[in-house]
Amino acid sequence: MYRRLTQSALMVLLLVAGVASAAGPGRAQRAKLVPTQDAYVAALRWSDFETAEGFIDPEYLRAHPLTEMQRERYRQLQVSSYRERGSSATADGSIERRIEMGVINRNTQAERTLTLTERWRWDPQAKRWWQAAGLPDLWQGQ
Repeated sequence: MYRRLTQSALMVLLLVAGVASAAGPGRAQRAKLVPTQDAYVAALRWSDFETAEGFIDPEYLRAHPLTEMQRERYRQLQVSSYRERGSSATADGSIERRIEMGVINRNTQAERTLTLTERWRWDPQAKRWWQAAGLPDLWQGQ
């Protein structure tokens, strides 16, 4: 009976540890997430897409490098609003944020509101967060 109780207690501890690790990033990682996201958002709000590109996961950029034409398209836009609508931790420990962003085409002065998803990945080697979904697709539906 004592043996079975010990085994049960050990199983409960392992289960709790597994749930805690699957629940998302730890406190130290989360403490670094907020200022990183704030700096990224500040760059976007000022329509500074070159600075925002510095927050994009280098692995993503290697696989999807920005062309000069894409950079020029970003220069034609002005961000008018940026609102977080929710966030959640995924099974792999990354964070997904749902964003509502307003953009104005500088040439036509037409404003659109888009719903986007950011995905933030913790890099244990660099000890920092990367935005792993690339710069926002501000031309969706066009």
